[in-house]
Order: sequence, then structure tokens, then C-alpha cells
Amino acid sequence: MQFTAGQIASLVNGRTEGNPEVTVSDIAKIEEARSGTLCFIANPKYEPYIYDTEASVVIINEGLKLEKPVSPTLIRVSDAYAAFALLLEKYNEIMQAGANLTGIQQPSYISESAKHGKEVYIGAFAYIGNNVVLGNHVKIYPNAYIGDNVVIGDHSVINAGVKIYHNCKIGARVTIHAGSVIGADGFGFAPQADGSYKKVPQLGNVLIEDYVEIGANTTIDRATMGSTVIRKGVKLDNLVQIAHNVEIGEHTAIAAQTGISGSTKIGRRCIIGGQVGIVGHLHIADDTKINAQSGLSKSISKTGTALNGSPAFDYKSSLKSQAIFRNLPEILQRLQDLEERFKKNDN
Repeated sequence: MQFTAGQIASLVNGRTEGNPEVTVSDIAKIEEARSGTLCFIANPKYEPYIYDTEASVVIINEGLKLEKPVSPTLIRVSDAYAAFALLLEKYNEIMQAGANLTGIQQPSYISESAKHGKEVYIGAFAYIGNNVVLGNHVKIYPNAYIGDNVVIGDHSVINAGVKIYHNCKIGARVTIHAGSVIGADGFGFAPQADGSYKKVPQLGNVLIEDYVEIGANTTIDRATMGSTVIRKGVKLDNLVQIAHNVEIGEHTAIAAQTGISGSTKIGRRCIIGGQVGIVGHLHIADDTKINAQSGLSKSISKTGTALNGSPAFDYKSSLKSQAIFRNLPEILQRLQDLEERFKKNDN
């Protein structure tokens, strides 16, 4: 499928510099681009590639000043990264529409009490339990398990091997990637006098609102009572662990291998880096940013706080502390030299 630079510019609300009739049929990184491909520059450090690239069309920021003429047709936009993301989204929609997956493959099991909307897809070896409700255009890929009383909203995609336990609620336009487990028991065990543990029944569920995306092999535990809640627009990376009764606010993004302990409440629009550990029963304010590999053990009440380190504390202070730590050998040597000088002066 081919598109002209002019068509692309119209789609992303940009303006062309060069031949608007040049066509592209593929997408590439600018350092690997060939004739007939489209690419973009959002980070200024990639600017040198634009002078030698073989790409036919390059999307760039409106304010980027080039040092010399270039061969590709340029499309200038206010935000090159956002414009390119929009194009990738449209391209993906076209590809999925081309696949046109609908219908029910066999063998699969669908309970007689389950209901589904129009144009659903249920892949081979999927299991759909009692009283399940699937909305319109839902896609359930092979080997997925949908437990009893689960509700899944319109246009949601449940990829291969996903397991959704009983009573969980999934909103509209949610994507859950392969191998994820939604609604397994929370980690609830009561210590006994003899040193053993007695399991605490986990009677709640998981509630996932609209426009959420959940990465591969992520696990979200059901609540002990009530719901573990993932609010609208949340983005979870691969291998994230969300414990029982956690609540994650709207449009928060969490990177891979982060673990959030039980009953912690995370605000809206937070950004949490990879391998962050958060202890239980904390409240984290809106717009908090937590750097990768940080460990959080205290609640955050101030909106917009940036944190780093383990235990995590103010981001700028932590960077200063790290700089001092790196210089400790030199500081120690200077102290030892001073001690030697004082000893000599005393003698």
C-alpha cells in the first residue's frame, strides 16, 4: 500500500517541503531507511542522519533548523513523535482490518450461558466460561481462558494464552498481551502459632477500565474484598506485578518488572520506571515520577514529586548524593593526607 507525502501531511496536519507526490510503502528507522520508506526525527541527536538518508519522506519538528539541503521530502509538524505514533496507529488499524478476524474457531469451548456481541473472534482452544459477556468486535485469541461471569467491553483484544479469572470486569478497547494473568489470588496468608500459614480467601475481583494496555506476562491479583482497580488509560509494561486491592489512577504508565504491594493507591498520570518496588498501603500523589530501580516505602502527598534511589527520596538530592558517593575514595584520600599533615605538624 502506497501513500504520497501530501496524503501523509494531510493526515498528521503537517506541511510538506519538497515533492508532495513522492510515495512511500514502508516505515523504517532513519539510520536504516531506504528509498520508498517513511521515517521521523524527534530527538535532535538523530539530525545528522537526515543529510545522508535514502528515505523518501521524513517527518520532523516544525522548529528543527537544518544546516544544509536534504534529498527526502520533509513533513514539518508540531510534534514529530506524536505524528509518527498516529501514523503507526493508522497503519496497524489497516493491517488488522485486512486480517478481518471474526467467527469462532474449533475446537473451542463456549458455555451455553455465555453471550457475545457482533463480529467477535474466538480462537481455537479458547475457553469461555459460564455467564461470560463479550461486547462487539471483541477478539479472544487461541488458548485464552475467560472464567465465569467475566465481562469484556467492545473492541477489546485478549491475546494468546491470557487467563482472566472469574468475576473480573474488562472495559472497552482494552488490550491484554500474551501470557498475562488477571484475577489470580492475592498474596494473603495469616501466620499461625505453629509457624505455618493459613490462606485468607480472596473474594474480590479485578476491574480494568477503558483504553488500558497490559503487557505480556503481567499479573494483576484479585482483591481480598472489593476490587483491584486499573483506571482508564493506564499502560502497563511486560512483567509487572500488581497485588491485591491496589488502585492505579488514570493514564499512569508503569515500566517492566515493577512490583506494587497490596492496597497501595497510585494517582493519575504517574510515571514509574522499570524494576521499581513499592511497599503496601501507600498513597502516591498525582503526577509522581519514580526513577528505575527505586524502592518506595513512604507515601507521597505532594503532586508532581520526582523520586530516585532505594529508599527513594527527592530526585535532585539523590543525584547529588550519588555524585558524592562516587567521589568517596578521593575524599577519603584527602582526609588521610590531612591527617598525615596534622601528625607532622604536631611533631
